[in-house]
Amino acid sequence: MLQVARLSPDMLGDSTQLVADFLVSQQHQDGGFCDRAGRSDIYYTTFGIAGIMALQLPLPVDSLARYLNGWMTKLDSLALVELSCLARCWAGLPADARPIDLSQRVMDRLAAFRTPDGGYGTDAGDPSGTLYGCFVALSAAQDVQQSVPNSEAMLECIRSLKADDGGYANSKDMPFGLVPPTAAASALLRHLGEPSDPDIQPWLLSCIHPDGGFVVGPGIPMPDLLSTAVALHALGDAQFDIEPIKEHCLDFLDTLWTARGGFFGTWEDDALDIEYTYYGLLSLGHLSL
Repeated sequence: MLQVARLSPDMLGDSTQLVADFLVSQQHQDGGFCDRAGRSDIYYTTFGIAGIMALQLPLPVDSLARYLNGWMTKLDSLALVELSCLARCWAGLPADARPIDLSQRVMDRLAAFRTPDGGYGTDAGDPSGTLYGCFVALSAAQDVQQSVPNSEAMLECIRSLKADDGGYANSKDMPFGLVPPTAAASALLRHLGEPSDPDIQPWLLSCIHPDGGFVVGPGIPMPDLLSTAVALHALGDAQFDIEPIKEHCLDFLDTLWTARGGFFGTWEDDALDIEYTYYGLLSLGHLSL
């Protein structure tokens, strides 16, 4: 994702500096990056780091390391998403800034989220895995340069989450596919060495909105930037020619752009944040190819 997001300045042109200024302005005084309420948050810090790296700006390594070391004191009680975010943030910093025991501690804590069906839940003790859980678990392992144990069991969990409509649901209690879990399934299958699912590409294309962008699922009336970014990424990974949908997607992104240097998540959104701004960079990167 980061490699593609680094292409976004080709589309941003002179507006690249506006995005850079916005991203830098979102760093909290404690070293983390701010959520929508202006509080430092480990989840948003991952997007702050990724956005800065995408624009190839210098990272504030010292202040970030101080912030992340504060999270290390509670690593053994973190939920899966927080754990994955912590691993992702450290992966963005130079190797000599990371704790020596980071890899072992992350993998030990990751084991608490393994579910009986071979997947990963977002909370310790969850009875079954979710696609989001599997995705962030694999990401966390990769960020500390490790492999997920028993990947075949994870694959079985992923396969079980394919919906009848051809997409993938996040959990077994959802009868229909959604774009984010379907894009996650596509990435997971590739990273685990499995053949691509031929149903994923046409299903994602069924979620294109007439006015550009992607909706979260068939029949949803409004496109959103998260669905657009991850759908473009999954299609890009599959080497799909996005030229026929390129202009519509660029038009959609233009409706979410603001000269304050960020992107809104949807047409109804009225607050900027670094998460959606990063999704804007990722989308523009794919649309520049």
